Amino acid sequence: MTTRAVGLRLASYAALLAAAVLFIAPLLFMIAGSLKPDAQVLAQAGSWRAFVPDTLTWQNYPDVFARVRFGRYLLNSLFITGMIVAAGLIVNSLAGYAFARLQWTGRDWLFALVLAVMIVPLEAIAVPLFYQVTLFGWRDTYIVQILPFVANAFSIYLFYTFFIGLPRELEEAARIDGAGVLRTFVSVIVPNSMPVFATVTILTFLMQWGAFLWPLMVTSGEAVRPLPLAVSTFHSLPPLQWGDIFAFGVMMVSPVLLVFLLFQRWFVRGVVATGIKG
Repeated sequence: MTTRAVGLRLASYAALLAAAVLFIAPLLFMIAGSLKPDAQVLAQAGSWRAFVPDTLTWQNYPDVFARVRFGRYLLNSLFITGMIVAAGLIVNSLAGYAFARLQWTGRDWLFALVLAVMIVPLEAIAVPLFYQVTLFGWRDTYIVQILPFVANAFSIYLFYTFFIGLPRELEEAARIDGAGVLRTFVSVIVPNSMPVFATVTILTFLMQWGAFLWPLMVTSGEAVRPLPLAVSTFHSLPPLQWGDIFAFGVMMVSPVLLVFLLFQRWFVRGVVATGIKG
């Protein structure tokens, strides 16, 4: 390896390391702040000592539970996000398989419509959707936060791109053995598609865990509100305690990190297989 090649590799590693530090620094700052007495959280924000607590304390965490119903908000977020992910995996994978493998009238036109829906943001349809769910009497319920997000155009597209690349011989062998379309999907396609299922699980979880606008529009009480709304309220709750706020943030981010770590291996494979870029 030439000196030029070594230099380029070292430069790329240095750039990647700098980017990694840039992205992880806010998380480390939040974790360190959650372990400090409130008076020290912002006092050291301008130096490297902001990332190293002088005095460790766990008091900020029980303080969060004492000041708000954190357990209730956490259960709400887990239930809402978990239902969206679980139902979405079933609905979107079946839709993706139908587009990728089955022949039926209007398939190409409907798939083009699905692709078109991908560019429509929630903000563009939030108001008419709000009036619709109000007519149904769904406001201040779990269903209004779950049902509109089960079917997802981007998830359908990810499943489609993965299924289209699977060898057809797998399905042909199953059908020779007498398996129908649904049995083939469950017994053959799903076991060979763990990477795309993991990818969709992580992306859906990340998107829904931090949802703020829609829950803010359709909920008015604490009973069914998720964590993003709770942290916005907690931030303005007197007295302003930054240690408690950071502790709240750490507990809110922890499930996201856990989900990513659990599905990381399949997620990387899924990114490669489905061609996600950027």
